Amino acid sequence: MDTATHPGPVTLYTTRRARVERAKGLAHIVPALVLVSGAAGVLAGNEPFTLLTGLELLVGVAYVGLLWQELRHLKQQPEHHSRVAWLEVAAAGILALEGYHIWHRHHEAEALTGVHRMHVLPWLYAALAVWYVGLAFGIGRIYERRYLHLHPEGFRGRLGLFQKSFAYTWAEVAAAQATGETDVVVRRPDGQQECLSFAGLHNGPTHRAKLLAHIAQHQAPGAATA
Repeated sequence: MDTATHPGPVTLYTTRRARVERAKGLAHIVPALVLVSGAAGVLAGNEPFTLLTGLELLVGVAYVGLLWQELRHLKQQPEHHSRVAWLEVAAAGILALEGYHIWHRHHEAEALTGVHRMHVLPWLYAALAVWYVGLAFGIGRIYERRYLHLHPEGFRGRLGLFQKSFAYTWAEVAAAQATGETDVVVRRPDGQQECLSFAGLHNGPTHRAKLLAHIAQHQAPGAATA
């Protein structure tokens, strides 16, 4: 995205994002295995096909489709994310349904035998489902913590996940100078200065150059130097 013309904040991604997403993809093996185990009994004829099983298989088909879409999306548009990770929502649905399926099966067995036991697996699946729901609605906000916003009155942003955000108006910028390959030193009129580092960010030098160009466009000649 072009931070020089975009009207709102632009999300900045780290160079490790692809590896993180691939690692997150490995975690999706768990719901996939649950899906296979849940369908195995029906396909083998050991369990009857019920409405619950049909719903679980339907969510599983949606999950497989979303997984394929997510992998394609990551390859074609690495600098983009959805506000809601629907793949994680589908994974949570599979785990919740399978957990209920197991609980229901044990509940029917207990009703016949009169022997009551504590079964951990349904609760484990429920906990994992809650975890995936949290990921679905929270990971987008985590990504958006790193951003750069170039606006007519100045600029603001946050370059690290746990770093303090910065914000400058043009009256607060005396000069800005590039240092190294990815850093910018911003000097205030009172002599204080701050180093903004784009190191470790995807297309960091490009974002740094756009920030300098934005400052040069709105400040007097010499306020920003490459």
